[in-house]
Amino acid sequence: MRVGDAYYAYGTDAMRDRALAFEVLRSTDLVAWSSLGRCLGQLTRTSRDYWAPEVVAVDGTFYLYYSVGVEDRGHSIRVATATLPEGPFIDTGRVLTPHERFAIDAHAFRDDDGQWYLFYARDRLDGERVGTSLAVDRLLGMLTLAGSPVPVLSASADWQLFKARRTMYGQVYDWYTLEGPFVVKRLGRYWCFYSGGAWTGAGYGISYAVADSPLGPWSEPSADGPALMRSRPGVLEGPGHNSVVTGPDGEDYVVYHAWDPAHTARRMCIDRLQWTPAGPRTAGPTVDPQPTPAG
Repeated sequence: MRVGDAYYAYGTDAMRDRALAFEVLRSTDLVAWSSLGRCLGQLTRTSRDYWAPEVVAVDGTFYLYYSVGVEDRGHSIRVATATLPEGPFIDTGRVLTPHERFAIDAHAFRDDDGQWYLFYARDRLDGERVGTSLAVDRLLGMLTLAGSPVPVLSASADWQLFKARRTMYGQVYDWYTLEGPFVVKRLGRYWCFYSGGAWTGAGYGISYAVADSPLGPWSEPSADGPALMRSRPGVLEGPGHNSVVTGPDGEDYVVYHAWDPAHTARRMCIDRLQWTPAGPRTAGPTVDPQPTPAG
């Protein structure tokens, strides 16, 4: 997220042995980053896994949307607030998705008319490919959803398989996953980036859909895998859950995490994002030196 002349990155980490969640990094050039520590205090509840923080600023208040649950069960989306981008953030006590069986990866998007929307991933047990899909709902305020979520995308391809014969909700399914939505408006249209498949596997990557309204309908390009970015086996694997930010040079950059070949950690990566008449394009995931986004 850009705030003035600085950039802030927020990352998922486990709460098992820590009193605070979500490390914050700061940079002025998207190249050199410094840690500001963790920004959210642990809730007094049994949940231990705090995932997918995303922050937006409205009238001097910073809103941190995140999900909390235990491993891959029971996650719900909550919101915390702060007066500074680095926090400390205080949970508001609001659960935004009380009627979803599982909800993660919240992304708040403001349209040109000022209306805010919350995109997120949720579990659905209907449809041809059961699993985690994408939805959007209007924000009535930054702390309240309208409560009428609209489907954005469901799995439509074999590469989006998370796990065959997965036991979920007392049944066994071939489970498909779409997650990590992030929306920008470019070229007069709305572009929803997302990740699909198994985040530990070589088939995981970033794809996108396009629409003429935040509420859709959304259409995807024809592709035999992720349309924007795919794993490079043995180099960088599982690139996903991206954000898009405008650099100091005025160009867009895609910020995402990816595994090293040994799968010791998922690291933050950044690549240029170009907009063509055919849609977004990137050379990523790259590991070689790239031109810096100098202003």
